[in-house]
Amino acid sequence: MDISAPRPATAQEALALRYGADAIPAAGPWNDHIALLLSHRSVRGYRPDALPKGTLETLVAAAQSAATSSNLQTWSVVAVHDPAARAAMAKAAGNQKHIEQCPLFLVWCADVSRNARLGQEEGAELPTLPYLETFLVAAIDAALAAQNAVVAAESLGLSTVYIGALRNDPALVTELLGLPPGVMGVFGLCVGYAAPGVTSEVKPRLAQPAVLFHDRYDAAGEPALRAAYDAKMAEFSRRNEMAATSWSQRVIARMGKLTAMGGRDKLADVLRALGFPLR
Repeated sequence: MDISAPRPATAQEALALRYGADAIPAAGPWNDHIALLLSHRSVRGYRPDALPKGTLETLVAAAQSAATSSNLQTWSVVAVHDPAARAAMAKAAGNQKHIEQCPLFLVWCADVSRNARLGQEEGAELPTLPYLETFLVAAIDAALAAQNAVVAAESLGLSTVYIGALRNDPALVTELLGLPPGVMGVFGLCVGYAAPGVTSEVKPRLAQPAVLFHDRYDAAGEPALRAAYDAKMAEFSRRNEMAATSWSQRVIARMGKLTAMGGRDKLADVLRALGFPLR
């Protein structure tokens, strides 16, 4: 399905694209917002066209409207305009050229430094700052905010793709962006208009019974569900001229060797160096 194609007209069509015609969940409430969410796909090629004035601020307003734990607001975002910084991050992220192509590149940060400064300025001790829970809250806050921004961008006809590979070299990102201790760029986000000829199907997901349980976790049916999904993902890969592998094969390739982490196996040590003791 070309990204320029109209969204499916009905819930059944949208659900069939997301799950496959044989795994459509029970019909339920539906509206245009849900249709937009189900139409999400990652796009890895962008036109250089500038975005309308005020787009960045609108996306950040949407981001700041996301839930945030105890209203601590432990996240920040950096809009990266410098071509040299973008090029360096693209290289660190495995030569993802869309980081350089897109008109708007955002780095979303887990940020406890603002609250640390608040404590210092108010003469208050904040003993929870060094703990793993506080970093986890900050990373979750950043993800919730970013996803709000993604939904807002897609509602405006823009395309997006997350860049988790910035975590290949958090120290480089810190240096390039001048991040203080207690701030980490947890992922990037490309935003813009898809380049001509770029196609991107809605990627199938696991059938709902593989992830949705009632009262107690139950993986009894997982082997059959995974086999069915493997077949769908292998076909999806063939249609999109990707390596014709199943989901299971992709998981094993990604999680079956430390080298596939791109250096992120040392992330705990890097986080401590960036001001997150993780007690």
